[in-house]
Amino acid sequence: MTPPYPLSRQLWCTAPGRYELIPAELEGGADSVTVRAIASAVSRGTESLVLKGEVPQSEHQRMRAPFQRGDFPFPVQYGYQSVGRVEDGPPALKGRLVFALHPHQDVFRLPASAVVEVPARIPPRRATLAANMETALNAVWDSGAGPGDRIVIVGGGVIGLLLTALCAGLPGAEVTLTDLRPERATLAEAFGARFAQADEVDDQADVVFHTSASAGGLRTALAAGGFEARIVEVSWYGSRVTPVALGESFHSRRLQLIGSQVGAVSPSRRPRWPYARRLGKALSLLDDTRFDRLITHVVPFSEAPAQLPGLMSGGEDALAILLDYP
Repeated sequence: MTPPYPLSRQLWCTAPGRYELIPAELEGGADSVTVRAIASAVSRGTESLVLKGEVPQSEHQRMRAPFQRGDFPFPVQYGYQSVGRVEDGPPALKGRLVFALHPHQDVFRLPASAVVEVPARIPPRRATLAANMETALNAVWDSGAGPGDRIVIVGGGVIGLLLTALCAGLPGAEVTLTDLRPERATLAEAFGARFAQADEVDDQADVVFHTSASAGGLRTALAAGGFEARIVEVSWYGSRVTPVALGESFHSRRLQLIGSQVGAVSPSRRPRWPYARRLGKALSLLDDTRFDRLITHVVPFSEAPAQLPGLMSGGEDALAILLDYP
């Protein structure tokens, strides 16, 4: 491998609420590319559960990230949204900006087939949202949402706002975002949707997406569905027990409550949408400067152990949290 590399630095969850930067030698076979990270995004919902040790034992294998090291609950190196530049590898990739489903690490090696080239128009920081965009795109496929539909998104985090943008792009769709934070109204309007408080949402939606990972948000989502509407649960609750309001009019309205998780592609697209095509499309959908507004916090990689736990706790209003690699 040329040029020679010193030890890499890896971000590990070593105990509940604790991160550490750990030096490690680079690994990888003959078909690997060496990528020097520029930025990586923290998936706040999932990674906060990892940091708390709240990945249920039943999901320890299914929730493994593609290049995860260690095992749940601790110690574990987790993450899946990294963008960097190829420093060593096939001539066609050398010097290229790429996205990889790799944990937070300043320089890493992985198979060339595991990186997706970032389009020239997409800046590195925005490109870190590709996995989030793939999640939102898959949820839209699962929902069956189409032109003219009344669509409600409950929860204005990163996934909820990406869903808002995608759904608002459907011709004639009437899209409403609801969130406990009224300041999300500005972002909803920027993405072409209206904003409403939970008690202002009626029960006429054709499709409802729930992304808040809260019992209150799920109640709001169920209440927003019209007759035979589809309620798409995009949240992941980890080991938390969540009450679901299946009484009152749930049965008489014949609501459909389904789970959407990007680990399996929607059946309607599965035969034709392999990984490279999905990630390529997710990256191309990020060719919109409005998505830069989702990046609210940028943390130097060397300061991640000190700063990330506080940002992950939910006390501060944070959307996309990025790690910056000097």
